[in-house]
Amino acid sequence: MASGRLDDRVAVVTGAASGIGAGIATAFAAEGAKLAVVDSVSESAARAQAVLDQIRASGTEPRFYQCDVADERQVRQTVEAVVGHFGRIDILVNNAGIFTESSVADMPVADWDRVIAVNLRGTFLCTRFVLGHMLERGSGRIINIASQLGQIGGAEVAHYSASKGGMIAFTKALAREVSTRGVLVNAIAPGPIRTPMLDGETEEWRARKLGELPIGRFGEVDEVTPTAVLLASEGGTYYVGQTLCPNGGDAMV
Repeated sequence: MASGRLDDRVAVVTGAASGIGAGIATAFAAEGAKLAVVDSVSESAARAQAVLDQIRASGTEPRFYQCDVADERQVRQTVEAVVGHFGRIDILVNNAGIFTESSVADMPVADWDRVIAVNLRGTFLCTRFVLGHMLERGSGRIINIASQLGQIGGAEVAHYSASKGGMIAFTKALAREVSTRGVLVNAIAPGPIRTPMLDGETEEWRARKLGELPIGRFGEVDEVTPTAVLLASEGGTYYVGQTLCPNGGDAMV
């Protein structure tokens, strides 16, 4: 049951129209947060409407912002629009990400560039333009959604693994820069979770991955969202530069 742990806090969640991002956005709304829903799809997309309706059911009116997080101009304009509407940003969740598969020997350079651009550059850009507002106010939470593949790697996903490993390193470095100034930075590295991204994988890949999981099943989005609520709330005040791992035992670190 929600307990108002995020009452009146303004949260920006990227990649929030589906999957883990949608789950975090709705969980935050249930805890009283005001939501800026950011995604590359349009507001009229069915999946965007679904998450907006879920947020409204919690009694708060979200704002939707269409944005490619790899595009500096779009990110800057989106952050300015959020601050202009809500007055501040208390929580940033860098969740937007893409996933493709290819061996390194055969990987199109364009695939490498796009995955790194969205997953890693996007995390940097959103953080870069939100961080100044947080430092000015002397408070804020930044939560980066990484992956267990950023910790253990994975065959045919070197670009994705590199992007997520980079997010974890970025989390640690930024935490050392800003924690004494009131901004707490942490990461979550989920294992394979039932989302549209997982649904897009081949049956062979899913069967192989399932066989590697000590828990014997894929995770659910609502098994990740409590970790995000913890890091965003008063219960997370002593977490600095950490990577929390709801992953079913796929990576034991």
